[in-house]
Amino acid sequence: MRSLWPQCLFVLLFPLVVCAAAETQSGPGRAAVASAHQLATEAGLKIMADGGNAFDAAVAVASTLAVVEPQSSGIGGGFFMLIRRASDGREVMIDARETAPAAVNEAMYVDEDGKPNRDASINGPTSSGIPGEPAGLAWVAEHYGKLPLKASLAPAIAHARNGYQPDARFLRELDRRSEVIARYPASAAILLPGGKVPQAGWTFKQPELASTLERIAADGADSFYKGAIAQQLVKAVRGAGGNWVAEDLASYQVKEREPIVVNYGDWRVVSAPPPSSGGVAIGEMFNILSGYDLDKVDAAQRYHYIIEAMRRAFRDRNEYLGDPDFVEMPLRQLLSPDYAAGLRASIRADKATPSDMLPSVLRRDPGMHTTHFSIIDAEGNLVACTSTVNLAFGSGFIAEGTGVLLNNEMDDFALVAGAPNAYGLIGSDANAVAPGKRMLSSMSPSFVMGPERVAVLGSPGGSTIITQVFEGMLAFIDGKSAAEITAQPRYHEQHMPDLVFMEPGAFGDEATEKALEARGHTLQPRGPWGFMNVVTWDLKSGELEAASDPRGDSGLGKVE
Repeated sequence: MRSLWPQCLFVLLFPLVVCAAAETQSGPGRAAVASAHQLATEAGLKIMADGGNAFDAAVAVASTLAVVEPQSSGIGGGFFMLIRRASDGREVMIDARETAPAAVNEAMYVDEDGKPNRDASINGPTSSGIPGEPAGLAWVAEHYGKLPLKASLAPAIAHARNGYQPDARFLRELDRRSEVIARYPASAAILLPGGKVPQAGWTFKQPELASTLERIAADGADSFYKGAIAQQLVKAVRGAGGNWVAEDLASYQVKEREPIVVNYGDWRVVSAPPPSSGGVAIGEMFNILSGYDLDKVDAAQRYHYIIEAMRRAFRDRNEYLGDPDFVEMPLRQLLSPDYAAGLRASIRADKATPSDMLPSVLRRDPGMHTTHFSIIDAEGNLVACTSTVNLAFGSGFIAEGTGVLLNNEMDDFALVAGAPNAYGLIGSDANAVAPGKRMLSSMSPSFVMGPERVAVLGSPGGSTIITQVFEGMLAFIDGKSAAEITAQPRYHEQHMPDLVFMEPGAFGDEATEKALEARGHTLQPRGPWGFMNVVTWDLKSGELEAASDPRGDSGLGKVE
């Protein structure tokens, strides 16, 4: 296997010894994990080496990331996990998204002048939805794994109790959120020792979080949602001005949802359904582009068509999508080739469509405050999981006595219709807040499956997740390797604001940029975004390749 050094971050591949009964004809006989942190990747690989499958490994990776990458995910947050079981081809998305508390009060998120109260929606317990990750991890272990939950949580517990040295990205994000974290004594005591942001070389130990994870490992998710931990969470949240009650936690349920599936030529694209907006938007974009032969047009024309497809997909995302348990969505229409043909007919080959000319829709900088990992095991099981606490270090609020850092996902609702959230996304009534409702997300864990090759991919990055994953899929279809996919420069259009954000070199050369501007696209250079993690599988040779985003700065990569 060719080396990915030095492009690949925190990616390990190795031969696995598995019992004969677990092997299948379709499996690669090897396993690959790509995640945002070396300790998480190693945890997943160890679990598979100990006899677990990709789903056990997913529990280990997600829980370890909750410990070592709390700026991006945690058991106080939630996830979408797209899985494919090799034994029977079952594909399902595990929805462990957060939910709004029953006593949600829209007035809490609006200032006297009717504008969004940003402090209430992104800082402290008023910004926190009911966490889904503990229930989701227990669900995956029970329904799809081979090992007990206790085994898969063991690496995370060890790192929480024994400590580890946070990387530069952790410390940088901690510094940015330190003012908010300092508001809450339990948060400051854990994250700001001595009242200051720690320096490189600090050993971060989380004994309270270790104890919480140990209780979950021993007694399952009920210990988090109905036991002493739940009581501590509610007491802490209400004591700091939040409105959780015990029933909010006790009534939380994991949902299994049918993935979004579209065909693009010989390729089968599988992605996340609502309450993710990613799969619908990605499917819509592929359907629009299916009417063009992108291989026969020049680079500027190709990018023009792709950007116009993004614009229309995000318009529909903002207009129609929400929690499927609360709103009816015209998914059949949005994913129809006939509907795509109508959208395609509105695209001029020589001119960009101003976003405000697209009818019937309401009118910051993306970061890496979410995390994604991809897994393929020796049996051919696939996992794409994107988990989050929303913005860096979520709400900044740690519930005293639990070590649980809570999310700030309430900001992902359309708290004020027509007003943008932290990622500049605008929502409609479909994503209005309601008790028990799941907020719309851009998380897009996905598979691309062709006659000879398979990819498992995803990324953090707020609203840019959708376009990152889409561009990664196009690159994979074009034959690029996992390392090339994660490294390629990115561009993004989300309908409003009417700009095309671009990393340096995203369009190849200055001539192509000028040609796009001549068509009416407003290009907006911006620094790098995302932290994509990709695993690919060559079905003919059995070769696996895994790569993490070189934009990350957490340290060296390793391939075995």
